[in-house]
Amino acid sequence: MNYAYWLSNIPGIGIRSRNCLIAAAGTAEEVYRLTKRQLLAICGIGERQACQIAESKNRDYEKAFESLKKRGIGFISREEREFPDRLREIPDAPYSLYFLGELPGREDMQKKLVAIVGARRCSAYGHAVAEKLGRELAAAGAGVVSGMAQGIDASGHRGALQGGGKTFAVLGSGVDVCYPAFSRELYGEIAEHGGVISEYPPGTQPKPGLFPARNRIISGLSDVVVVVEARARSGSLITADYALEQGKDIYAVPGRLYDALSEGCNRLIGQGAGMIFDVGEFLDELKICQMKHHGTENFKKLLLEKDENLVYSCLSLRPKSLEQVLDETGLAVPDAADILARLIRKKYIAETARNYYIRQI
Repeated sequence: MNYAYWLSNIPGIGIRSRNCLIAAAGTAEEVYRLTKRQLLAICGIGERQACQIAESKNRDYEKAFESLKKRGIGFISREEREFPDRLREIPDAPYSLYFLGELPGREDMQKKLVAIVGARRCSAYGHAVAEKLGRELAAAGAGVVSGMAQGIDASGHRGALQGGGKTFAVLGSGVDVCYPAFSRELYGEIAEHGGVISEYPPGTQPKPGLFPARNRIISGLSDVVVVVEARARSGSLITADYALEQGKDIYAVPGRLYDALSEGCNRLIGQGAGMIFDVGEFLDELKICQMKHHGTENFKKLLLEKDENLVYSCLSLRPKSLEQVLDETGLAVPDAADILARLIRKKYIAETARNYYIRQI
């Protein structure tokens, strides 16, 4: 019998109770052999937990464990050498993990792993920055960790995939539950080019209370946590708090004053977090060798017609309205509309809202 799997799936026994049991007995197999009297002598284990542990020994866990393997779901506990070293020492460390794809291996642990987190309802600017960070980090050989949530998390993952690197998603549900459901394509790509990870058993549905706890795993797997956009009260700030508790470095992308999406980041910077104002310099600070893109920006411009280059050059990572484009370029409305449509087709720019445009990076 896989005793670690048994211990991880006893109803009513959470991470703290499991850690108390392991601290007292040493291994899941030794926990299994404890009598009810011995269980009650362990600090943190009461009558209810002792009864649940005793009752669980009458259930067939072997069949469920075999089912995991048939579905391609991996399982690992802290008792195994391959368990991620970074997670072993964090407060309330997960006892076990389920995963699709792979876990950060020992070779990944020799590289930088960077968490990119932020608002679910992010701005077009936040999306572009998170994607660029993920892409540049991956291209330079670093791994990207996040939570696959809509917004900044998803953008960081996508950037890492575009950069040809590994990315790892830590879910607040079972690894077989894609949340949000519309991210199934991203979910599949992450499992193929990295891993989807959870401490919750397969089949666990996403609930609000599960997400804050998974954030400690996101920060625990990472060397550095980067917050791109966050409101004053945000799950991303919970991740930053865990990172601080774990002794990890925290960086934030500064934002505009009075912008609700910038409030959390600006406060982090005011409290001493590192500030990212240039991706290349950020990579230098992390001592990550930045890949040289041989003037990608200039090369892009060479491929544009003169009128296209005029419009492309006036755009930035902040959305600009059609009216601003007209003011800055002096073009007539029909000409500007035609050029903008061409640039969108070529994927040089994107329309973030009706008649608002942003440069693609």
